Amino acid sequence: MKDSHKKSHLDSWKIFRILSEFVDGFETMTDLGPSVSIFGSARTPSDSPSYDLATVVAEKIADKGFGVITGGGPGIMEAANKGAQKGKGASCGISINLPYEEKESPYIDPKYHLSFRYFFVRKVMFIRYAQAFVFLPGGFGTLDELFEAMTLIQTKKIRPFPIFLVGTEYWQGMIDWLKAFPLKEKCINESDFDMLTLTDDPDFIADEIEKHYKATGKFHTFALGREDES
Repeated sequence: MKDSHKKSHLDSWKIFRILSEFVDGFETMTDLGPSVSIFGSARTPSDSPSYDLATVVAEKIADKGFGVITGGGPGIMEAANKGAQKGKGASCGISINLPYEEKESPYIDPKYHLSFRYFFVRKVMFIRYAQAFVFLPGGFGTLDELFEAMTLIQTKKIRPFPIFLVGTEYWQGMIDWLKAFPLKEKCINESDFDMLTLTDDPDFIADEIEKHYKATGKFHTFALGREDES
């Protein structure tokens, strides 16, 4: 019974820790303005074509007046924050506490640099403050963010927003598999593919995000429920 009471006590305090992370995130990112979340591998070297492409994409997006949100790490994330600063846009990094230390990116605006203990709190921040998602080549974390966003849109937990897959050669195999198996087995619908745009054109991405934002005219996603809910 003592062990059970102790565990209950620890869980109760954990709720306050989780709440404090949400408060810190909301208070910091509310001032960020319209932004775009960019995802990709932390393992991508700086001499990779994907690193260069991420930098250009982020710069084009920032040129349109949008901030850039990344996971705050190296690789594609560093490239995107670098591009945001080149484009004179807000550069936000929301990192996660991991067992190993990561080198702090020099391309994140200090006032928009947050560090989270909990992945699920961090994921809310990616969704809540983004007007679009851009995915470059990445691993499990990138795929996790991609399929979560698609699931939230599919289930109408958030309103649709643009999702771009950048690096068509990298992503085409995944699209082919989704069509060959989940779609064929009727686990997904043909219309679900309308959520995704495969492209390697940074100007097209920036133009489409700007067009979508002008059409909606507001922050259109609400990660803790639908926007029309109280």
